[in-house]
Amino acid sequence: MKRAFRLLVRLALVLVAVLALAAVVSLDRVDYRPYFREPYYAQTAERLRAHLGTNRLARGPLLAGFGSARLTPTIGAAQDNPARGEFRAMPLAGYGDRRGKPATGVRDELFVKAVALRVGDLTGVMVGTDALIVPREVTALVAERLAREPGLARERVYLSATHTHCSLGAWGEGPVAEAFAGEFQPGAREWFADRIVTAVRAALADLQPAALGHGRFDAPEFVRNRVVGQLGRVDPEFTFLVVRRADGQTAVLGAFAAHATILGGDVMEFSGDYPGAWQRAVEQATGGMAVFLAGGVGSHSPVPGERGFAGVERMGRALAGMVLERLPAVALTNFVTFGIAGVEVSLPPLNWRVTDALRMRPWVARQLLGSGDRTFLQVFRVQDVLWASTPCDYSGELALAHKDAVRARGFDAVITSFNGDYVGYVIPSRYYHLGGYEPQLMSFFGPYVPDYFDELLRTMMLALTRN
Repeated sequence: MKRAFRLLVRLALVLVAVLALAAVVSLDRVDYRPYFREPYYAQTAERLRAHLGTNRLARGPLLAGFGSARLTPTIGAAQDNPARGEFRAMPLAGYGDRRGKPATGVRDELFVKAVALRVGDLTGVMVGTDALIVPREVTALVAERLAREPGLARERVYLSATHTHCSLGAWGEGPVAEAFAGEFQPGAREWFADRIVTAVRAALADLQPAALGHGRFDAPEFVRNRVVGQLGRVDPEFTFLVVRRADGQTAVLGAFAAHATILGGDVMEFSGDYPGAWQRAVEQATGGMAVFLAGGVGSHSPVPGERGFAGVERMGRALAGMVLERLPAVALTNFVTFGIAGVEVSLPPLNWRVTDALRMRPWVARQLLGSGDRTFLQVFRVQDVLWASTPCDYSGELALAHKDAVRARGFDAVITSFNGDYVGYVIPSRYYHLGGYEPQLMSFFGPYVPDYFDELLRTMMLALTRN
């Protein structure tokens, strides 16, 4: 009996020693060094100075082209054929509680839609995808193919997603990506990238004389702050861009800051959530194309008034109605100022926390998150509105500061999320020490990324207002 007890004690001590060693190897203190003193900041600042040293603006008559591609995969195929979007099974991306289960059908179709804008020799394309995010690996495939033909640089392609949690998954590798998007299938990336490339090339091949204008309105009844409630702020603004061609074809691009999470993890059908309903309603009324881009959705939840698909239709159609009633009053011009700025951003080491004081060592976190060490920020100036794209769930509270800054110069601003990478949630630094999903679990890169991104975006936005 005593021998058995001594053996158990020794085994317990060995186990404690192993766990202690694992903690020493895998854990470290959270890094609170200010971003502006670090090498990654200096590298990015130098790239940005060089980029902004050349003229980024063009003025003149507008040409516009529209393109779209069906993104919904065909499921239940006898064998996978990614080139045709055919798969034996495909999980939905968005909720971990689905545990990678395959989609059961299609509630409504998913699309990639593109609007190409050309002024003088400057061409850019704004792309909306009915997807959770646009993953970094998909963007790499897209950038390589568009650089080869038609010779379009990465900064000229403005990517976003609706952030529906009922779109195709299987595009991510690693424990965290697969928890949210299901088991990795290489063909899912190929299909996703092909759809974006197809839509962009179609838009560029369709360029015709056009005019454009912007509108905006507040819809506070449809959005709330989900992190701190009424103690925080929300961005209630819905911004839309109207592009009308000389042949009568119209595209409407809209951005709003509420998460597309009306549908929960119990829904197993492909659906665009409320952004899909908004697009369908606008297209039905205009006979043209509607493109939804997720705004600063970090911290911001929808307030649909009803649950499930009834709430999807109620919120999507209500927002569409607000846009449609304002369309006739939007002043359009065919003589346009167009500008583009973009910078490759060096990221700080991963700061994925276990507690408020301890993080996983960056090399350990990288194995779990599969993140890179660089990302991308971008701004399109379209007349007197600055559209800024971010690689994250960017907080609507942070977006408010950008809007205030450029309005002092006579401009409006729109901040959109999911621009072809994903670096987690970027929310106000004052929330960093709160527990929970957004401040702790999903703040991958530490407390100063909000300030870092804020400085870079502000620099690009203000540079595009100077000429």
